[in-house]
Amino acid sequence: MTCKHGGVRTEDVLAAIATGLWRWDNAAGTVALDGEAARLLGLPAEPVVLPEAAVRSRFHPVDWNEINGIVNLAVAEGTLAEARLRIMDEDGRVLRTVRTRSKPLENRSDGGRPDYELIGTLQEIAEPQPGTTAAHTPITGDWRRSREAFLLDAGRALAEARSTAEVLRVAASLSMPGFSPDGLAVFGVEGDRLSVIGHHGHGPDDEGPFSHMRLDTDYPAAEVVRTGRAIYLPTPEDYKRRFPATWPLAQRFGRVSWAFVPLIVAGRTMGAWMAAFKQPVSFSPDERSVLTTVARMLAQALQRAGVAESERELTTGLQRSMMPTLGPQIPGMQVAARYVPTGGGLQVGGDWYDMIPLPSGRFALVIGDVQGHDVRAAGLMGQLRIAVRAYASEGHRPDAVLSRASRFLSGLQSGDPFSSGTAAAVDGSAEDSAEDFHIPRFATCLYVECDPETGVLEVARAGHPDPAIRMPDGTVLLRPTAGGLPLGIVADTDYPTTRFTLEPGETMMLCTDGLIETGGHDLDTGWARLRAVLESEAHVTEGLEKLADLLVQAVHGPSSHHTTGPLADRREDDIAVVLLCREGPGCGCGAPAEHLVRPARRTMLTVAQAEPERISGARRQVRELLHDWADPEQVDSAVLMVSEMVTNVLMHTDGDALLVAEAVGELGARRLRVEVADGSDELPHKRHPGEMASSGRGVLLMEMLADAWGVDPRGEGKSIWFELFERSKPDSA
Repeated sequence: MTCKHGGVRTEDVLAAIATGLWRWDNAAGTVALDGEAARLLGLPAEPVVLPEAAVRSRFHPVDWNEINGIVNLAVAEGTLAEARLRIMDEDGRVLRTVRTRSKPLENRSDGGRPDYELIGTLQEIAEPQPGTTAAHTPITGDWRRSREAFLLDAGRALAEARSTAEVLRVAASLSMPGFSPDGLAVFGVEGDRLSVIGHHGHGPDDEGPFSHMRLDTDYPAAEVVRTGRAIYLPTPEDYKRRFPATWPLAQRFGRVSWAFVPLIVAGRTMGAWMAAFKQPVSFSPDERSVLTTVARMLAQALQRAGVAESERELTTGLQRSMMPTLGPQIPGMQVAARYVPTGGGLQVGGDWYDMIPLPSGRFALVIGDVQGHDVRAAGLMGQLRIAVRAYASEGHRPDAVLSRASRFLSGLQSGDPFSSGTAAAVDGSAEDSAEDFHIPRFATCLYVECDPETGVLEVARAGHPDPAIRMPDGTVLLRPTAGGLPLGIVADTDYPTTRFTLEPGETMMLCTDGLIETGGHDLDTGWARLRAVLESEAHVTEGLEKLADLLVQAVHGPSSHHTTGPLADRREDDIAVVLLCREGPGCGCGAPAEHLVRPARRTMLTVAQAEPERISGARRQVRELLHDWADPEQVDSAVLMVSEMVTNVLMHTDGDALLVAEAVGELGARRLRVEVADGSDELPHKRHPGEMASSGRGVLLMEMLADAWGVDPRGEGKSIWFELFERSKPDSA
C-alpha cells in the first residue's frame, strides 16, 4: 500500500491529515490496514492484516449494518461507498468517529457468489456540537424510522398489486421520505428496443419519443438496461453533459434531477425505472439506497403481475376452449349456463357442462365435476367431455353413454402420465404435492336427453346432485332420479335411467356441488339458499340469463355474466350451472307479467322394488309440492297416506310404485290429488288390525284422513288415489 512520488510516501501524506488506507478482501475474509488506519481503529499504529471479524468488532453494530447496505448498493451501482462509522473500544465506548470513502471492485468467485475488494480511506471527523449541523451526517434515527416505515408500506402495497396497471398506480402514489419525484416512468424491453410500460406526471402523448427507442440510443434508460447499473443525474448540466443527444427530449419537462434505476429480477435486467424531480436532489447514499430498494420491489411486483396476467390469459383461453357454446336455438326451449372457476392457483378446474345435438333430432345436456381444482382435473375434464360427446353423437342411450364414459375414465387413468409425483411440478399446488397421484380420480356426471317437442327428459346420473324443477308458479322441487357410482370408480357400472316430462312453463336446473355447498353450507342449507332465488318472481320478466346470474350472485355476490370472468373474492370450489326452460306462462323466459298464471302443480316419481329408500324421497316431494298449503295438518296427513300407499305396493306386489301428485286451484281453495299405480290387479280391502299389528291400517287411514279416496283398475294394474281440499284454517275438531 506504499507509493512514492518525489521521495514522499503516500502513507506519510495521508497520515499527516489523519487519513488511513484499508483494503477489505471479501473473498478472503481479511482486511489490510496501514498504520494510520490501524490507529483510527484503536489498534497499534502499524500496518497489519486482520480477520474480517476482528475489524468488524471495532464498529458500532448499528453503523456496521448501515455500511453493509451502502457497500452492497455501491457494488450494484459501481459507485463510491461513503459512510460515517463510530469506532468502539473493548469496553464498548465510542473512541472516535471516522468517515470512510471506498471503491468496491467486484469479482466473481468460482461458486458464482459475488465477491469484492473494498479499497479506500478512513478519516477522523469531529462530532457535531449541540446546536450545529454536520455537513455529512449519517442517517438520523428519525430519518431511518421514516425510511423503514416508508419501505414497509411500499413493499406491502406493491406485494398486494394484482396487475401491471395496479403496480404502476401504487408506484405513482409512493411518497418517499424527504424527497418525492413528480414524474415517473417504467421502461420495459421488447427485443432490441425500449418500451414504455407506464408513466405518471406526464401528458397522454408524452411517451411517444421514448417508445420503441433502440437500446443503443444515447439515453439514460437505454444505458441502464444495457449495463444493469443505475444512473443519477443531480443537475441539468449533468444530464446535458452525459447524454447530449437526448437532452432536448428531457428538457421540455422542466425537471432538474433524474434517477434511472435498473429493474432487476433474479439477476436479469428486465427494464428501468425513471424518477424525475422538480427540486434538486443530490442523490446521497441514503437516497440512492431508498430508490434502489423501491426499484427492486417494483421489479418483483411487475414480474409477479406479468406472470399472473399470463396465467389469467392462459386459463381464460383454456376455459374458452374447454367450455362449449350452447349451440343453436331450440324451438320451444331456452338454455342458459355459467361456469365460474375456483379462485385458488390457476383458475381452471374439473367442472364442465355441454350441450350435444343427437342423431335422433333430440339434444343432450351434460354437467359434470372431475375431482380436484387443478391442472390435472382440468386435463381429465377436457378428455372426459370429449369422450361423452363422442359416445352421445354415436346415438347411445343415456345409460350407455355414462357406462362407456366410466370405462373410459378408468382406463385413461390406469396409464395416466400424471399418476406419478411429477405432476406436482406441473401444478405446483400444495394440494397436489401432498396427494398420492397413484389414486385415480373420479367424476360425477348428470346426462339428460331432451325431446324438445314433447318435453320428455331421460336422465342418467353418476353420483351427481339431482336436478331441480321450478314450476310455473315458482314452486321448486328436487327431482329424485335413479343413479349409479361416480365415473371412473368401477370400470363396468350400470346407470339406471329416470324418465319424466318437463311441462310448459317449467325450468330445470342442473348444477355442480360448488353452487350448493360454497360458504360452509351442506346440501340441505345450500338448496334452501338456491330455492329462495328460484322461487323469486323478480327474474321472471327478465329472462333465463338473469336467473343464471342471480344463482351465481347468491353464492358470490355480483359478477360479470361471462362464464369465464374471474370474481373478486376467493372461491372454495368450481361452479357450473345449466338451466333448461320449456317456454310457457310463468317460465322465466321473458313472458309478460300480465300473462303469468298459476297452473297446476304436478310431480311424478317412480319407487322401484330395489329402492325402498326412495320412499323418503316421495314424502319429501309431497311436502315440497305443498310448501305453501294453508293447513299444516293436512300436509302431514298427505305425507302419511303417500308413505302408506307406496309401502303397500312394495310389500304386497312384485312391481314398482308410480306416484303422481297434482295440486290445482287458487291459493286457499286448492285440491290435491295423489295417485299411486302398480302392476297388480289385487284390490286393497279393509282390515281390522290388532293393537300390536304392524300393517293393515292403510284403508283405515284413507277413510279417516282423505276427503275422498278410491281405487281405479288400469289395464293390468290399478291406481289407488286420494284427494284433499285445502282449508284456509284447521278444523276446530
